[in-house]
Amino acid sequence: MNELINRQYYLASRPVAQPTPAEVPFRDVPVAEPAEGEAVIRNMYISLDPAIRGWMGEANNYIEPIAIGDAIRSSVIGRVVKSNSDLLAVGDVVMSLGGWENYTTGPAAGMNKLDEHSAVPLSNFLSVLGPTGLTALFGLLEVGKPKAGETVLVSAAAGAVGSIVGQIAKMQGCRVVGMAGSNDKCAWLTDELGFDEAINYKTCGDYEAAIGKACPEGVDVYFDNVGGEILDAALMCLNKFARVTVCGWISSYNDADAPGPKNLWQLVAESVTVQGFAVIDYMDRFPEGVGQLAEWVMAGKLQFKEDIVDGLDNVLPTFLKLFEGANKGKLIIRIPE
Repeated sequence: MNELINRQYYLASRPVAQPTPAEVPFRDVPVAEPAEGEAVIRNMYISLDPAIRGWMGEANNYIEPIAIGDAIRSSVIGRVVKSNSDLLAVGDVVMSLGGWENYTTGPAAGMNKLDEHSAVPLSNFLSVLGPTGLTALFGLLEVGKPKAGETVLVSAAAGAVGSIVGQIAKMQGCRVVGMAGSNDKCAWLTDELGFDEAINYKTCGDYEAAIGKACPEGVDVYFDNVGGEILDAALMCLNKFARVTVCGWISSYNDADAPGPKNLWQLVAESVTVQGFAVIDYMDRFPEGVGQLAEWVMAGKLQFKEDIVDGLDNVLPTFLKLFEGANKGKLIIRIPE
């Protein structure tokens, strides 16, 4: 049997700004035989998420940092090519925690089998029916707790998570305002996704004034994907007993000296609740969440986009699109079989 060779993009050193090819180079290494209880999968899809940048650092996170020398960690979908477990057979398609690599080896018990013959494209299990959709669902409904008639503000609203958050908020009877980085993205939010208003944060000038104009009755729920100056401005526009759901702070991931929020006094002034969360907090409810998301998708109530790029060797430049606002939907690397 020909030996399998695995191309991996790995962490050579911790980035101080946007990751570079010197910090995330590649290597070609043999694929070892799976140990007892393990399986080897050939990756077909690799999820690219802002959280990965946090895992490249050494600060405390909701999962441990990527070790120097390890492949960059990511959610993957792949086909089993070797199995040393009764749980999986060669040919099965699974979703797993893997890496920026052609082959992932891991415990079969941690790999979730998928039905590749269903009407659902496999990539959807990394986007609307996967961690992205579940982050939006639980983050908004369980942390933000929106009520009908309230105003929900979403930053990075044209992103994979934010676009789903806004649509779910509309289903709850809320008025929804999104912030995005181009006129085209803003038009997509209002014309196709049903947002009530959208703010182009790159051209609006004064963030606080723009939010105040778009939310004349104040903000009851702020779903924060970016942190930084937009968070500071949103804090000044919150209503009494508002909720701030902290999902991500992408504005500071590549800037070690990024200033913290200055307007935290508003938490006292308006009796605001701020809560961060990670989607793994709701792991026991994933089947329930996937079922609800699938129901909405099939009913035409939930729209989404996937930005799929072919080729493992495109993984780093494609990942950097997240920090430039250049992606159009959920970013995924596809490795054709």
